Amino acid sequence: MDDGSSSSSSPYKVAVPPKQKPWEEFSSGFKEAFFSDDPLRPFKHQPGARKIILGLQAVFPILEWGRNYDLSKFKGDVVAGLTIASLCIPQDIGYAKLANLSPQYGLYSSFVPPLVYALMGSSRDIAIGPVAVVSLLLGTLLQNEIDPVENGYEYRRLAFTATFFAGVTQATLGIFRLGFLIDFLSHAAIVGFMAGAAITIALQQLKGFLGIVKFTKESDIISVMNSVVKSAHHGWNWPTILIGSVFLVFLLVAKHVGKKKKKLFWVSAIAPLLSVVLATFFVYITRADRHGVQIVKHIEKGINRPSVKQIYFTGDYVLKGLKIGLVAGMVGLTEAVAIGRTFAAMKDYQIDGNKEMVALGTMNIAGSMTSCYIATGSFSRSAVNYMSGCHTAVSNIVMSAVVLLTLLFLTPLFKYTPNAILSSIIISAVVSLIDYDAAILIWKIDKFDFVACMGAFFGVVFASVEVGLLIAVSISFAKLLLQVTRPRTALLGKIPRTNVYRNILQYPEATQISGVLIIRIDSAIYFSNSNYIRERLLRWLIDEDEKLRAGGLPKTRFLIVEMSPVTDIDTSGIHALQELYRSLEKRSVELVLANPGPVVMDKLHVSKFVDMIGEDKIYLTVADAVQMCSPKFVDVV
Repeated sequence: MDDGSSSSSSPYKVAVPPKQKPWEEFSSGFKEAFFSDDPLRPFKHQPGARKIILGLQAVFPILEWGRNYDLSKFKGDVVAGLTIASLCIPQDIGYAKLANLSPQYGLYSSFVPPLVYALMGSSRDIAIGPVAVVSLLLGTLLQNEIDPVENGYEYRRLAFTATFFAGVTQATLGIFRLGFLIDFLSHAAIVGFMAGAAITIALQQLKGFLGIVKFTKESDIISVMNSVVKSAHHGWNWPTILIGSVFLVFLLVAKHVGKKKKKLFWVSAIAPLLSVVLATFFVYITRADRHGVQIVKHIEKGINRPSVKQIYFTGDYVLKGLKIGLVAGMVGLTEAVAIGRTFAAMKDYQIDGNKEMVALGTMNIAGSMTSCYIATGSFSRSAVNYMSGCHTAVSNIVMSAVVLLTLLFLTPLFKYTPNAILSSIIISAVVSLIDYDAAILIWKIDKFDFVACMGAFFGVVFASVEVGLLIAVSISFAKLLLQVTRPRTALLGKIPRTNVYRNILQYPEATQISGVLIIRIDSAIYFSNSNYIRERLLRWLIDEDEKLRAGGLPKTRFLIVEMSPVTDIDTSGIHALQELYRSLEKRSVELVLANPGPVVMDKLHVSKFVDMIGEDKIYLTVADAVQMCSPKFVDVV
């Protein structure tokens, strides 16, 4: 920091940290990068039996919080579980169609995975099951490899294979503590991707909403709208449109009521199931299916069947399943972790990101072996779960129990459920994925972030889900690389009546010192930016000297580099500083450093750079550096 005041005595020298042994230096860096939370700390100084118990609790958190579970919490979880079950059943049937799978597979995916998560997950509020974005992504990627109509069995096998590898990917990231990788997909890119996916999902539902039989397999807006327009004269079914429109309005009104009045959240939660019941009953008594209204027809009765033997472990489809599972698994993981953190912050408790990944991965591995496709945290269901008063993950168990009863006894009742009502439910569900307020805020905060947001959005809408995802990741990486390779530098001046030096653009009243140029580097100095930083410092010097020459003032004699933001430096950075020193020497300008950190200071000593410029050219603060420059050059300009 450069807030310290200078005294008439000699300034403090910048201390050199004690030298670590190579192995200690490597191990401390590795531990800080991957084990900063010290997961083994609870096990230290514990007897053997206690370590076994703690180990089991680490893998199965239910063993820890289950000891304090009581009847009052159970009542809240039962109410929440029943509420989210009423929401998930119709959604699961619709989401399965997004993934090009039969309706029962959506229900299967809300039975086994939530049970596994309840045992291993650390979030109290997240509701597990299929979600719209992952269902669409999975369906899009799978149908690019296998036609779901002509080769339904092979398609399902590839779906289970992708689910298996999605689970392996998620669990591996958690086990090896690599969860930081999902942070490379920026918030802005996620906002754009989700909004684009919502538009794409809604467009896909026009097939069921309008009763169109022949519909494009493409997902981009141009292909979909062409298909809709071409079928307008002979392909639309007006009874279907009437059913879909009436219940879509009902669902949107119910959602609006639930948002405006928090106590009536149950209205929006139960509205989808109520819509399914009413629409099914209407179609049954009027036999509207005989007049072109498309219905679900058949949902296979019974619980999940084993599917281990259907997973591809050999052959050409293994790599395809791995690729699809990797992409879909990462998207599902990003959504689930974001949801878990959001509700944990609202209830003021902590979740372990790595444990969450292991739990999500394990449940998807188990799901792939029991006829499920990729499940993750659902924001809409989690919000309902939270507002319903859930206390623990037992609400997921209650939801699974209701889904089990549905699979065993109630699936025949969905025979006359019109596809239009499922389309209406999905459209009403994905509307909330379009976050206008977040996009406006992104525009106000960071224009480059807004470019990433819009790039992902338009990529999904006008190309495909995978193209939009690729654009989102690419722009996020591009922004990261730009910030790393082109770090900011700032010209500093002295705040009047203080010894504080700040950016003159932020503080116009700050004044420069005659003969002294003070520049702050706002980044670590690595091979990726070292040459740019050296050239940028020289450009600052050249530009300043031109202004001084034009004003008839003496040229710059000292270049002070404020290094407090420089957290690290590598060999390329040291080399760049050496070249900078030689360039300044030819211009009769002295290089002075202010407040280098311990890591940087250690490397400056090891590389002999301190010997090159001299120990008397490294100071604790900018104020000290300015004071110790020749007194005749410290007049304020």
